Amino acid sequence: MYPVILHLGPVTIYSYGLMMALAFLTAAYLTGRELDRKGYNPDLASTMVFYAAVGGLVGARLFALFDDWQGFLRDPIHVLFSGAGFVWYGGLIGGFLCVSWTIRRNHLPWLATVDCIAPGLALAHGIGRIGCLLAGDGDWGRETTLPWGMAFPNAIVGWDYPPGVRVHPAPLYETLAYTAVFGILWSLRKRQHGDGTLFWLYLILASGARLLIEFIRINPRVLFGLTEAQLISIALMAVGAWRLLATWNPSIQAATPVSAAKR
Repeated sequence: MYPVILHLGPVTIYSYGLMMALAFLTAAYLTGRELDRKGYNPDLASTMVFYAAVGGLVGARLFALFDDWQGFLRDPIHVLFSGAGFVWYGGLIGGFLCVSWTIRRNHLPWLATVDCIAPGLALAHGIGRIGCLLAGDGDWGRETTLPWGMAFPNAIVGWDYPPGVRVHPAPLYETLAYTAVFGILWSLRKRQHGDGTLFWLYLILASGARLLIEFIRINPRVLFGLTEAQLISIALMAVGAWRLLATWNPSIQAATPVSAAKR
């Protein structure tokens, strides 16, 4: 793989950082289009993505520290400043909190706004996974003999397989899955639906994709034969399904506060 794209004098361009930057720019562009279409200020998209990036990176790193607490205690400097060790669900939680704060600060209706964010978030996640694939950050799958299996000898996380071994390119599977989720959400965005529908659907589809792909990854099983990511996926799918049902059920939706008037 290619952890480093190129060197420009003292500046090093890393593949992971480049793809993350592209992911954030894509999310900002698509979110801005949706905010504008719904009559909100599209310039707020860049603000939301900035806080999502800050909260996401901090949340992803903190989640990784809890996952490897013993490693952090042994060598805290390496763990804190290593290029590896970012956990997606930690990033989702951190970004979610910061974006929610931004939405509240700008007096936007939360459900309508997260619907604007959901399609871009799905595509950005897929783009970010390309960065994981190029960097080889340890999230590959189990050994495979399939023709599209890959090796990661230059990975930023130790590749300890002998020559000739190939593994499932799990980040590539996720890229394809999240791009499909984006396609579904983008095609539904102009249809009549209750506020929040796209976001709850995003939780169901994206978490469902991670749940399935996790079966071929090498993460340790922690409960009922499932990994930590699968347990979180199930929880998020349950929340998404519950709220989606509430959105579609007039009797439940009537009890939910109506979104603030659109600007």
